[in-house]
Amino acid sequence: MRLPRPFLLLVAFAVAWGLSGPSAHAQATRGSRAPRHSRVDAVFAPWSGKSTPGCAVGVSRDGVVDYARGHGMANLEYGIPLTPRSIFGIASISKQFTAFSIRLLEQEGKLSLDDDIRKYLPEMPVREKPITVAHLLHHTNGLREQGQLLNMAGWRNDDVYTEADILWALTRQRGVNFEPGAEVLYGNAAYTLLAIIVRRASGKSLRVFADERIFKPLGMTDTHFQDDRSEVVPRRASAYAAREGGGWRLKMSNSDHYGAGNLYSTVVDLLKWEQNLLDGRVGGPALVALMQTSGKLNDGTVTGYGSGLRLSEYRGLRTVSHDGMDAGYRTEATLFPDQRLAVVTLCNGSTLEATDLAWKVAEVYLGDVMKDTMPPAVALPETELPALAGAYWSPQTDEVMRLEVKDGALCQVGVPKPFVHIGQGVFRPGESTHVWRFSAPAKAGGPRELSIRDAWPTTRDFIRVSEPLPTNAELAAFVGQYRSDELDTIYTVRIADGRLAIQWSRRDEVMLDAVGGARFLGSLGAVSFTRAASGGVDGLMISNRRLRRLRADRVGPAPQPPAVSTSDSGRR
Repeated sequence: MRLPRPFLLLVAFAVAWGLSGPSAHAQATRGSRAPRHSRVDAVFAPWSGKSTPGCAVGVSRDGVVDYARGHGMANLEYGIPLTPRSIFGIASISKQFTAFSIRLLEQEGKLSLDDDIRKYLPEMPVREKPITVAHLLHHTNGLREQGQLLNMAGWRNDDVYTEADILWALTRQRGVNFEPGAEVLYGNAAYTLLAIIVRRASGKSLRVFADERIFKPLGMTDTHFQDDRSEVVPRRASAYAAREGGGWRLKMSNSDHYGAGNLYSTVVDLLKWEQNLLDGRVGGPALVALMQTSGKLNDGTVTGYGSGLRLSEYRGLRTVSHDGMDAGYRTEATLFPDQRLAVVTLCNGSTLEATDLAWKVAEVYLGDVMKDTMPPAVALPETELPALAGAYWSPQTDEVMRLEVKDGALCQVGVPKPFVHIGQGVFRPGESTHVWRFSAPAKAGGPRELSIRDAWPTTRDFIRVSEPLPTNAELAAFVGQYRSDELDTIYTVRIADGRLAIQWSRRDEVMLDAVGGARFLGSLGAVSFTRAASGGVDGLMISNRRLRRLRADRVGPAPQPPAVSTSDSGRR
């Protein structure tokens, strides 16, 4: 007697699952995951609608994917949702793959980290103290930031940035931010140069080298470096920035170079890579250990940055991680090596805090073993805050920053997070563990001092600006034209509506706020005017966090054009 097909299918189903349904182990596994997954879903609930970008999220435990979901939309125009297979620009997470490629070449004897970079980049300037490959890897090189150099040379934010453009700017630089090895300062120029070194040392582009040596062996089939912004990438998530007044606008990358960024990948692929940082299936355990070994300064100070990897802690647990920010992409990949847990959050909206979201996901999994390491708030009378407000200048970096009292709290001008007092004149900005320490004047009547210790071990020292604001007549002394030989650019300074304004080729005019004496502050950073021995203004310097003392020499006074409103000025 032949049994009917539906009956046979039912029997097969029963055998596979057990006559009473799924096995006890399967039910227990699914049951234990469900509450955890619901908590992770809740973290991304604000980004799970059909009218907002969001994040793809992946979590693995000891190499096994525990959670992989998309929240929000990959494309708002066509209503395409994010999934674990959505491809994102992962921005600076890319750096560890560039560094791994360098380490592979070192392993094969094709280069040494002690090599002067001019061995591979002879077009770079000769320096009294050479910059080595190791200096590039560990951000101890002192190079000025590539994007800021191009902006100061006239590139607009929506222009295409190429490798040739970056080399043009870097090879013209006579100055550096600091002597190689003296400090650690994160930047992108070093990793663009490392990508070129890979090509010149191996004979293959970084894209080809990484594909052959890293991505294919690990089964990372949706991962590639991109050197052509117009390349079609199936399943790529569009990137968005918030539009003033509500809604979103497209904000895609416009760079045709890579090394510091421009790697595209998925959460699933990146979890495979995170596992490689644990077991060294590609490269071997020794190489993986070198990747997670911190660089050091000339004085032996440990920097907390390995080869494209941040080496730190979160709530008492050791972490190996990196974040990324490019166009509208915001990304984070964090490994808790001792717990063998990896968390990857890839987001496609500029207002999403991928790192904070990753920490919240990690807390779902590891909250029971995490510690409360945030320094507690210590009460401080509000009446004492005004004495700390004002403008501060760093003799070390030439930066200027302003602090104000707003809504009863001390904060940095233009930064919404208030400072939290943690005792004895020490503050932390928001929920970070950075330390801002105020000191009384070193001598009676002198300026108050401030030291800042952020995520890097190099402390920046500031003194409060005590010079009076310039008068209208004194402002006129700064008007003129200034030329930077290092960027082949002329900057025109004029007075507009009672304030100084600076403009250069193809860029909108930037208004400068006086902070005291010959120091000013604008969206480009600090602008400090210098004087010759005769007392006349002979130049200016532009400085910010990643670009120090870019000098432009005065070439003669500029004719004063008719005053125009700041809303219309500088448009060409």
